[in-house]
Amino acid sequence: MVSSKWKFPTLFSLYIAQSIPMSFFSTVVPVIMRQEQYSLESIGLLQLIKLPWIFKFLWAPLVDNTATGRRQVRRWIILSELFYAVVILTISLFSLKTDFTLIIVLMLLAFIASATQDIATDIFAIRVLSASEKAIGNGIQSSGSFIGSLFGTGVLLLAYHYLGWQWLLWILACFVVFAIVPLFVYKPDISLPAAQKVRVKPWDIFRFFAVKSNLKRLPLLMLYYSGLIGILAMLKPYMVDLGYSVKDIGFMSGIVGTSTAALMSFGGGFIIRKIGRTVALYSFALINVLTGLYFYVMTMSVPSVTALYIGIILLWASYGLSSVIIYTTSMDTVREHSAGTDFTVQIVITHLSSMLIAVFSGKLGDLIGYHQLFGVEALMSALSILILFFAYPIRFNTWKSPRN
Repeated sequence: MVSSKWKFPTLFSLYIAQSIPMSFFSTVVPVIMRQEQYSLESIGLLQLIKLPWIFKFLWAPLVDNTATGRRQVRRWIILSELFYAVVILTISLFSLKTDFTLIIVLMLLAFIASATQDIATDIFAIRVLSASEKAIGNGIQSSGSFIGSLFGTGVLLLAYHYLGWQWLLWILACFVVFAIVPLFVYKPDISLPAAQKVRVKPWDIFRFFAVKSNLKRLPLLMLYYSGLIGILAMLKPYMVDLGYSVKDIGFMSGIVGTSTAALMSFGGGFIIRKIGRTVALYSFALINVLTGLYFYVMTMSVPSVTALYIGIILLWASYGLSSVIIYTTSMDTVREHSAGTDFTVQIVITHLSSMLIAVFSGKLGDLIGYHQLFGVEALMSALSILILFFAYPIRFNTWKSPRN
């Protein structure tokens, strides 16, 4: 009999393994590049390494079709992680000064590996988590991502100064390999029944939204935490304009903010389990509106340090809660035979919309300023509540039964 006590530690280990190296490559490497006198154009090109996470839905059907049994799912995760580690080790052999193009290509391969591991891990999570465990499981998923970001951007930047490029990447590669150890302890039976072994085709991505209830979720996926994304995108520029140093911004937003998101993500899973999906969707959406209103009021004048800390904590807490409920409800709607594809396409939609909203917020902020921008973000959060009425209409017993 497989001990279930390893279920959540295994998921946490797998999700944090993919996020720490990713955070290092996407946020710390640009700092190193700037120190090496690289142009802003070259640093901007580095963002292209994130493309595999946007387009991973293209090969999600392949993973679904070949991951019908326990061994196949574990094989995808283990091979992806080992390839991830090998690429990181290979990158350590080259220098940013002389091998920039080659390192970019290798980073792209690393992100393909991590994206593939994410698809397989999502399949693993969907099959091992019961309906009552999904909220907690997604809380662990989001928390692992935020903790990975915290370590990848803060701790590893500090470690780079002491260890250097090569040693740090060796440690990262070893960590990625070590993270799959729980898979050799926790071996649940996650094979699909014969009746559900239906081959997933590329156009099944569109068939998912052909279901009326899933189509109703599309605006929700695009806009549920759009207001928060807009504020997050402009928070650091806003703090720079207030006169805060890079060190202060890193501590206040990077450490305090991300830590808050990690804690609230973890706690959010238990909250959702207690009050139910629908109540959580409406409650967290209301918190998002209040967060937008707080920033709108706060920017009527120059805020104190305390007021800004409150805003940052509120913003990241809201983001953590919203991430968990979106992940949980996305997991609820997947089809068994195409779990990886269905979940991936929903999360990709949230990522794409977040990118567009961040760009839109920057352009709008230039035109109307921070104060009016944050007012618009509050209205966007309010719009998500209206969308909820169509996707998750309120019924009287919704507020009584946490199982809804």
